[in-house]
Amino acid sequence: MDDRRLVRKVDFSDLVVRGGGLYRSTLHGVELHDVEIHGELINVVVNGVDIAPLIDAELNRRTPERTKMRPETADGYREAWAILERLWAGTVERARTFPEEDLHRSVGGEWSFIQTLRHLSFASDAWVGRMILGNPSPWHPLSLPWDEAPGWPGIPWDREARPSLDEALALRTERQTMVRDFLAGLTDTQLATTVTQTAPGWPVIEDLPITECLNIVLIEEWEHRQYAERDLALLPR
Repeated sequence: MDDRRLVRKVDFSDLVVRGGGLYRSTLHGVELHDVEIHGELINVVVNGVDIAPLIDAELNRRTPERTKMRPETADGYREAWAILERLWAGTVERARTFPEEDLHRSVGGEWSFIQTLRHLSFASDAWVGRMILGNPSPWHPLSLPWDEAPGWPGIPWDREARPSLDEALALRTERQTMVRDFLAGLTDTQLATTVTQTAPGWPVIEDLPITECLNIVLIEEWEHRQYAERDLALLPR
């Protein structure tokens, strides 16, 4: 037997996992009923079938613009960002039809709509403001890291802050403009370069491809809009 941990006859019924990881694992003789999974799937083999490509294809079928979120050229990144800004404008317009108190409400333990906006501003600051543009401390007091983050000195993290929607959107608009302005001047040559950030804080990474920074931002924007739309649909009217 290999050196992985072995467990037998365990019951994971009624289990909720947030921010977890399941790597290099094998599940044999298990029963999965009424299971819901949201996350990144890479090489996930179920009954001999790698389901990750199947799920990816189905998600692309449902929302064809999703295929634009993995661009390979500077023009592709500009197109992807324009799509995201257009889609998010519609989501914000929908959110404005709710009482503002509802936009502070969590659905199923997830972030509220306003917390989601704050997190996306944080993501843009981290991967564009800090990593690409080189600002060691681009943060705003309303910046919101992910819940499982370890926390870092000098990086704000007030999960319970209750800014108005307009306050959250003002910060969000500034960060969207920062990303749009960077992409406006992006060249294909730049896409082949890397960035390094070693100043105290987060992220601290050397020789990270710019494409990885931008891809993280695109994925964050795409996925969190999906979550926001899902949760708005569940709020009582």
